[in-house]
Amino acid sequence: MADPEFIPVELETDEVSRRSDPVRNLAVAVYILQGLSFFLGGITALVGVIINYVKLDDVRNTWVEPHFRWQIRTFWIGLLWSVIGIVTTFLIVGWFILLGISIWFIYRIVKGALALNDGKAPV
Repeated sequence: MADPEFIPVELETDEVSRRSDPVRNLAVAVYILQGLSFFLGGITALVGVIINYVKLDDVRNTWVEPHFRWQIRTFWIGLLWSVIGIVTTFLIVGWFILLGISIWFIYRIVKGALALNDGKAPV
């Protein structure tokens, strides 16, 4: 019977190398910046997406690239629906749009960060 706590050496070193990957740390920083955008008026999310675009060529064809694309998509969709929500607040429906996009934005940040922590692509 196999030992349940046995971890093959190649998997263990692969996980360690992924955790110390500098571009992974950039993705972590962008998730943090996106999370801080709720408290700092969205400016940190803008800084995060700029980082994503500047470093996108460095992460091309790596395991971190899906995270960068996820973060970019989260920013632009969040911005679009936030503008729609703000413009329609006088119709009351805008408040519901803003609430919905806030929940969706938090969901995307958490799901992406957890997937990054596990060394997987956000899906």
